[in-house]
Amino acid sequence: MTDTVLLLALAFFAVAALYSSVGHAGASGYIAAMALLGLAPEQIRPTALVLNLLVGGIGLLRFWRGGHVRWRNVLPFVLASAPAAFFAAQVQLPKQGYSVLLGLVLVVAAIGVFRHAARAEREDRDAEGRRVPWAPGLLVGAVIGVLSGLTGTGGAIFLTPLLLFAHWMPTREASGTSVAFVWINSLTALAGLLRADIALPDALPVWLSAVALGAVLGTQLGLAWLPARRLRQTLGVVLLIAAGKLLFA
Repeated sequence: MTDTVLLLALAFFAVAALYSSVGHAGASGYIAAMALLGLAPEQIRPTALVLNLLVGGIGLLRFWRGGHVRWRNVLPFVLASAPAAFFAAQVQLPKQGYSVLLGLVLVVAAIGVFRHAARAEREDRDAEGRRVPWAPGLLVGAVIGVLSGLTGTGGAIFLTPLLLFAHWMPTREASGTSVAFVWINSLTALAGLLRADIALPDALPVWLSAVALGAVLGTQLGLAWLPARRLRQTLGVVLLIAAGKLLFA
């Protein structure tokens, strides 16, 4: 086992713990770590999506069992995003232009999340029991599906802040909706990539073990140990990390 494999395992554990606490699976963090440590470029996107599937699966199971996944609110996003992510994952575009734009969008979103964190409990009470409207939900799902497929992320970095800003659901339900969304999106995006018969790295079992442990810790933080205000602040940190990756990669 090489030093690079161990360093990536530690990085993946930390990313999985941080991201899964807010209903994300960490693809953007995995991609940044692999790029920094020189993993083969053709292996980075499929590896990140496989790790996303495991972390997202753990998160989905735990948030669903905690009562924070309402499939009626997940469905509009998934119906539009899954096919969009599948086809977009097979498209290769120059990343400079859209990466900068998306990075700036995430910085603005992070600032908004931090500013609203102090009002999290009141906003959560007001949003309790709301339904996502079908037409806006389908549109948002399609757009995020395309972004997910192009960037190799599960899309939650875009979906979660939008759910909170639109007051469509409370903080923990936004996390549960996002993790359901990201798991299905990652599955379809990975299917699109594997049509090209891309090989995965031999160290993948080690990294899967690391992210599984991180996901168990992170989901416990998100479900029980952190109040809504702290969860939103954590989300802000995650958005800034993702923005940095897009702006400075």
